[in-house]
Amino acid sequence: MNIRNHFPTEELQKRDAAHHLHPFSSQNDVAKKGAKIITSAQGVYVYDSNGEQLLDAMAGLWCVNIGYGREELAQAAERQMRELPYYNTFFQTTHIPAIDLSEKLAELAPGDLNHIFYAGSGSEANDTNIRIVRQYWAAIGHDEKNIIISRKNAYHGSTLGGASLGGMNAMHQQGGLPIPNVHHINQPDWWAEGGDLSPEEFGLVRAKELEDAITALGENRVAAFIAEPVQGAGGVIVPPDTYWPEIQRICDKYEIILIADEVICGFGRTGNWFGSQTLNIRPDIMTIAKGLSSGYQPIGGSIVSTKIANVIGKDEFNHGYTYSSHPVAAAVALANLNIIESEGLVERVRNDTAPYLAKKWATLTEHPMVGEAKIVGMMGSIALTPDKAMRAKFSSQSGTVGYICRERCFANNLIMRHVGDRMIISPPLIINEEQIDILIDRAVQSLDEAMSIVKADGLWEPAQL
Repeated sequence: MNIRNHFPTEELQKRDAAHHLHPFSSQNDVAKKGAKIITSAQGVYVYDSNGEQLLDAMAGLWCVNIGYGREELAQAAERQMRELPYYNTFFQTTHIPAIDLSEKLAELAPGDLNHIFYAGSGSEANDTNIRIVRQYWAAIGHDEKNIIISRKNAYHGSTLGGASLGGMNAMHQQGGLPIPNVHHINQPDWWAEGGDLSPEEFGLVRAKELEDAITALGENRVAAFIAEPVQGAGGVIVPPDTYWPEIQRICDKYEIILIADEVICGFGRTGNWFGSQTLNIRPDIMTIAKGLSSGYQPIGGSIVSTKIANVIGKDEFNHGYTYSSHPVAAAVALANLNIIESEGLVERVRNDTAPYLAKKWATLTEHPMVGEAKIVGMMGSIALTPDKAMRAKFSSQSGTVGYICRERCFANNLIMRHVGDRMIISPPLIINEEQIDILIDRAVQSLDEAMSIVKADGLWEPAQL
């Protein structure tokens, strides 16, 4: 790909460091190292300011489902900008992009999830969900039902509400989090936390924690349970098969609103339109974002059941955002969904590329440093370990080895993330078999190089139990 003329990389890095505050980063470290300057993208590849072509196995931030460089979405944005660049949907107004997109989402969503409240991101949508579930219970005379249960190591956004719902310690240590009336139970991570239990036993044990929490907090106090079908930012944690059926049973038994955070799992990532369909979950609310527009425009939302919407709709719901159902974002999102549908990307993932990727991904367990390889559709993870038999952690601080591996991936023109000492992928849904082979080859090379560094640095030591 041709690189347009721009300032030298070092100059761009200096300008970036002077003024740009990066998310989830030490600004001093970014300034010292210099940020990687991404200049263009096409298909599954991104290009940096030095002309390097990198296979983006993370689809940006889990979102570029249809790949980069789709003219159809640029054209949809241009058309809408020329016709109606902005108007709000406050005060009993609406516009055609909001109508069309809402109709399409109601068609795609399972069950009676027929109503959409729009936001600018998944974080905002989860803030909305807090308001929706509490207002729902208050509207039917249960003001005391305001506790939302979530999971440790979950990610539900970075706003005060979203970060509170999430269960990441590093986030809770900053900004006075979590907000009141959010309770966290343990995650279903068998590899790291399953001990001597089988995966099936462990899944039931961790699901029972929800029932125990409801009993301890009081059934009359618990409003909702929120969870990702497959934990994404927490390390692509795939729960044991026994977990979700038991969670569903418990939510049904106690009439707890079930919120499925589909921000990552939605729009084909798991081989169905939604992760809830893949894992047979029946949510009352789904959080959506990312793949909704493939990241081409910032847009998110809450897809709400008819039962909840009918209650919320009886009174004025004093909530909204300036950019709720932004017409340009809505038009681009609809164009994106049309591409996913017309090109059969969901079916392609389910029937062709995901099974191929799963077969190739499983071979990574042959590497001396890889303990388990988990994958659902187009989202996978590998656990790095110095002792497979013991499912041992490294004695070094969590993330030390993962970071080394991530850096070797970057050096080999492969974008993979590390979460602690797990490596994760979430490639664009358009990735083909040849590109999957490239991904695996570069991953193996990076693992080999990382293992050599780990051993040379004296880090090949299991943590003491």
